[in-house]
Amino acid sequence: MAEKKICVVGGGLAGLVASIHLQRAGIHCHVIEKRTYPFHRVCGEYISNEVLPYLKSLGIDLAELRPSRISQFQLTSVNGNTATLPLDLGGFGVSRYQLDYFLFQKATCLGVEFSLNTECEKITFHDDNFTVQTNKGERSVDLVIGSFGKRSKLDVHLNRSFIQKRSPYLGVKYHIRLNNYPANQIALHNFQNGYCGISCVEDEIVNLCYLTHRKNVKTHGNIRAMEEAVLFQNPYLREIFGTAKFLFDKPETINEISFETKSPVVQHILMAGDAAGMITPLCGNGMAMAIHSAKILSEHILQYCRVGGSSRNQLEKDYSNSWGKLFAKRLWTGRQIQRLFGDVWTSNLAVNLALHAPRIANSLIKRTHGEPF
Repeated sequence: MAEKKICVVGGGLAGLVASIHLQRAGIHCHVIEKRTYPFHRVCGEYISNEVLPYLKSLGIDLAELRPSRISQFQLTSVNGNTATLPLDLGGFGVSRYQLDYFLFQKATCLGVEFSLNTECEKITFHDDNFTVQTNKGERSVDLVIGSFGKRSKLDVHLNRSFIQKRSPYLGVKYHIRLNNYPANQIALHNFQNGYCGISCVEDEIVNLCYLTHRKNVKTHGNIRAMEEAVLFQNPYLREIFGTAKFLFDKPETINEISFETKSPVVQHILMAGDAAGMITPLCGNGMAMAIHSAKILSEHILQYCRVGGSSRNQLEKDYSNSWGKLFAKRLWTGRQIQRLFGDVWTSNLAVNLALHAPRIANSLIKRTHGEPF
């Protein structure tokens, strides 16, 4: 195995899993993360069971985190019509606060090097090498994995096409306590110009995470006023907000979430997770996609690092092709399904589809999930 220096920019799910995979294979990784674990992220915190065989192969047993086991899906329309469907593959709920910290500890034990509280400011490629510049210095490396999430200053620096387009979406997340909420259920509750996902994570905590159009907030002045005026039109959300105990002093938020098409390779940087492409949250499977993208990227990097292995150009081409085959159709499907949500008429259409054509509804759900890997 040829000795290569690999820098992972962003210590989220994809970056952490890739560093574990590569470190176990004998390739040293250095991860740059601008915060210190543990911390919260705006995320639906649901993962489909497709990831379990791969995580087991890495020696990662998430049962240690006591995740909830999720087997059914509830859908409600803006005005409160509802349908419930089984999730054939099923999944589990675990907070990013616990999961990322758990993976960070696993990676550290394997020898992955971390620079925490460190922000990457610039990445340049010259003479077949990268210079990674941070607020604490710079280093030269052979490969860079970009796993810096949904939206980053680096996307601006790299002049990525999606960052040039304004996105109207705001993501908001709470952790709550909710009496008698079914631990095996993930729910999607519609409201005007948005939708809210609710599911249990570990320790009987419930994740409440929603996506809304920024005009909702602009119209009503602030998040709380918007929730009361807009989200509470759905009777399920009105009851949940009225009876829940909120565990955060204030919600976690993220602005300008973009579902535009992204490239998995940008200026020779190998993108993974949300940095490579983001599925609409209503499909609830972005975490599984991040883990899967880390797997295929790590496999291609290992092929590149083998003596006599692939060239850089071949690595980039092969990874781009693999990423497209696995995820492009799922992302497209998610964008089409999203059109059924966030409106009274279309959300009722989606509920009626689930009630009266469950085979079609289950087929749509399956298309946003992958096979176990």
